[in-house]
Amino acid sequence: MRDPRISAIGKGLRRRGRLMAQAVGPPRRHLDAMPAPRPAADGYTAPRAPRLVDSPVFVLSSVRSGSTLLRVLMNSHSRIRAPHEMHLRTLHVHLSRDFTDDAMRALALDKEELEHVLWDRVLHLELQRSGKDVIVDKTPPNTLVWPRLHRCWPHARYILLLRHPGAVVASLTARRDDPDHEGIRTEVLGYAEKLEEARQHLDAHVMTYEELTAEPEKSTRGLCDYLGVPWESGMLDYGSQDHGVFRPQLGDWSSTLRSGRVQPARTADPATGLPPRLTELARAWGYPDGAPPR
Repeated sequence: MRDPRISAIGKGLRRRGRLMAQAVGPPRRHLDAMPAPRPAADGYTAPRAPRLVDSPVFVLSSVRSGSTLLRVLMNSHSRIRAPHEMHLRTLHVHLSRDFTDDAMRALALDKEELEHVLWDRVLHLELQRSGKDVIVDKTPPNTLVWPRLHRCWPHARYILLLRHPGAVVASLTARRDDPDHEGIRTEVLGYAEKLEEARQHLDAHVMTYEELTAEPEKSTRGLCDYLGVPWESGMLDYGSQDHGVFRPQLGDWSSTLRSGRVQPARTADPATGLPPRLTELARAWGYPDGAPPR
């Protein structure tokens, strides 16, 4: 039976999105407020080079929000390649000699744009190897650098996967041997602030982990509509397909994920105390009274 509180969350998010669109007009107007690339000391910023992948897809989420489940569901689609976490933001270019910068500048490149070219090549290579035509990166820390992703790929598409912050705190706490409770709340708040920033600025597809686990067919149908691909029932049978390795730093490796079946979301104790700002964000995302659905 569908949980009416979960359905209320989805309706609230969709209604809020429509009202926002009516109030501010086309979503790209928001992008004027985004941080610009940092120019070199002398003011030089390289122009954007052509991209091999024009419109990649990025899942923006906090850690412990079900992004690995979402990625294996998407990867089970015949046209969507969603590999393990790629951590593009940690791939850097080192200009090792004084004259290297001058040489690259003569080619209308700088360090940031060279890194963007590298990131684009990695996505293109993975897409070619897969034989599919849509590439998805679901690395949670991408959420922390989403403005740079947008600079790299102005036509990128985004999926915002929300989960009640209290449930994220509970999941992180249970996962760590000697949890630093204050540190965990600070970490979750950092992700939540960037998610809210992205929600306000990007024309993204917003979904919740609670909806995904309660109504996987409905959620994945909406996702496929956003990505412009037909829904496939095989997406829900992700356990029958090869999704690569499951291990730390590359995604979730829990028994729940390895079960091959979509399982109900675990919820946090409503009595669990959250910082006021996390409670405020939970309410902004449609969670009644800031409390997780049960």
